[in-house]
Amino acid sequence: MIRRRFGNLDSIGAGKASKAQFNRWREDRIRKLRNKEYGECVPSVAPDLRFLQHNRSEPSITWIGHSTFLIQMAGLNIVTDPVWARRMAFQKRLAPPGIELSDMPSVDVVLISHAHYDHLHVSSLRKLRGPKKMIVPAGLRKKLMLKGFLQSQELHWWEDTSFHGVKFTFVPAQHWTRRNPWDMNTSHWGGWVLEIDHGPTIYFAGDSGYFRGFSEIGRRFDIDVALLPIGAYDPEWFMASQHVSPEEALQAFLDVKAKYFVPMHYGAFKLSDDTPAEALQRLETARAQLGISEEKLLLLQHGETMRFESHNLENP
Repeated sequence: MIRRRFGNLDSIGAGKASKAQFNRWREDRIRKLRNKEYGECVPSVAPDLRFLQHNRSEPSITWIGHSTFLIQMAGLNIVTDPVWARRMAFQKRLAPPGIELSDMPSVDVVLISHAHYDHLHVSSLRKLRGPKKMIVPAGLRKKLMLKGFLQSQELHWWEDTSFHGVKFTFVPAQHWTRRNPWDMNTSHWGGWVLEIDHGPTIYFAGDSGYFRGFSEIGRRFDIDVALLPIGAYDPEWFMASQHVSPEEALQAFLDVKAKYFVPMHYGAFKLSDDTPAEALQRLETARAQLGISEEKLLLLQHGETMRFESHNLENP
């Protein structure tokens, strides 16, 4: 049986590397990491569990770590890319999750951007409480059903579905996916746009290299908050096709025409040669050079909740 293989816009082959490229990366890593300092991690704050457990009216975004957020909209508790793992491959987590699994409120919807292990951790998914309706990229539903997750709906790029007043649209990204040696790109990858009537529109980008799709997303939606990755970009000669640099993340923010930018995909796992401090330093330098107001960049701590009212964000 021939499996369908998904691809990127412009036929960009992200994730493919020759043996020579891997050898070059290994040699670069040995040389560079001797002088790298990972001690400076993203700070954590005690989560406002009382608010999160009882909130059914105010839109909010809480950063748990990496690409995992708790988003509250229209009375729903929505989790993106659930990963509470304490390790990723052979590397320990750099900072604990902002909310422990045992403290999470009942989850109504889980959004998956793609099937890489740092975005879909099956053990974490099993332990989340609640009905957990899963909305996932095309090609992933069958894999999840085999794991026992029967409430799954899959979408292709630009398709949407609505659930209890929230409209979820699956939008393109430039990336790839694989969970074993045989399933390369047999499920898709992308981001999610969440919309509600008389409330904010939130764009969760998942993983992506810089591509023209950001501009198209900006043309189709009126985005209030963009959750965009800034980490796992070094070495750029290898990572650029699949992960934006901090500077490219800022350009993507401008492309999607969002009002606010929440950085993610840094500070939890050591996935490449950049450090959290480097990513934030480059982000701030580029922000100043581009003339983007400091108020537009919302640096959340692990466990911190962005409440639209208390942050004095512009009303959509």
